[in-house]
Amino acid sequence: MNVLRHYISLIPISLLLIFTSVYGEDKLIVTEARKEIVLTGYTRHINSQRVSSEVAGKVMSVHYDIGQTIGTKPFIEIDTAFIDYELERTSRSIKKNEIAIKKARSQASYLEKEHKRISTLFEDKLATEADLDRARQRFDQADLELQSALSEQALLSTTLDDLRERRRRHKISAPRGWIVTKRDIEEGEVVQPGTPLAEVSDYRKLVVPLSVSHEELSTISALPSPFHATLQGIQVRASLNWVNPQFDELTRKITIEILITEYPDENRGGLKFLLPLNVSSAGIYVPKKAVSLRYENPAVIIRQTEEVVNLLVLGDEGDHLIAGEDDRLKPGTELLPQGNNF
Repeated sequence: MNVLRHYISLIPISLLLIFTSVYGEDKLIVTEARKEIVLTGYTRHINSQRVSSEVAGKVMSVHYDIGQTIGTKPFIEIDTAFIDYELERTSRSIKKNEIAIKKARSQASYLEKEHKRISTLFEDKLATEADLDRARQRFDQADLELQSALSEQALLSTTLDDLRERRRRHKISAPRGWIVTKRDIEEGEVVQPGTPLAEVSDYRKLVVPLSVSHEELSTISALPSPFHATLQGIQVRASLNWVNPQFDELTRKITIEILITEYPDENRGGLKFLLPLNVSSAGIYVPKKAVSLRYENPAVIIRQTEEVVNLLVLGDEGDHLIAGEDDRLKPGTELLPQGNNF
């Protein structure tokens, strides 16, 4: 009687163990295969510009050297002696022409009144038609001279503006805050229009060019903006600046640019950039607990259909096998646990 009572008391415990073994374990799910990679690149300036002259002349001053930051002074100054002579000559011509205009306007005003007076006399038959014609001709001639002087004044003003603009271009500027990275000119040298004289670059922001696969680009695009990366061992914030849609058929990759938004140290080129990524890989992850090795053929059983699917094992990673893709084993498929675990 006591033995029977003992077995009856064990029944609930046995059922509980069975329930736990069947329902208490984590589900065995097929997942997408992924791998950890680290993208590596090096910083460069965000923008660069060549500095060249638009005029010919002798270089009088160069205010910045390689490594220096462009400030308020012009980068290069070219001799303005000849243009200054032309400016002075044109200014004098304008003043002289202003006197001619005043004289022509005075003469035209006088002859206009004279023409009106002769016209009144002609109406009163106190002047001949010839007198009227001469008065009109003198007035017309004076008016033409006035219009000619005014046209000459407009032409001289345009010439003066042109000379002032050309003189302004004798001071060669570069964007303020940029750094000189190349210099091919010295004081005393004679330059010609279009000749490259120097190069300046904008290091106020750093960028990192990278060549990535479609999978890597998809992973980067899914990251929050900005995302965390490492620059020279320092954690920084970065974001995707642009994506070149052109596909490189040789490398089978796409060129992108990463913008460094925060870096506490000195900005310069060649700083090592590291971006760890978890990207999708070929194949699927299959839990080892769902794999049997009967007759040394790895296989799994789909829980919903109880179909047996043989696996092509590609690798091993922790508690999972990396297997070749199979249309029956889509990511999310639930598998049955196997007695002969892999």
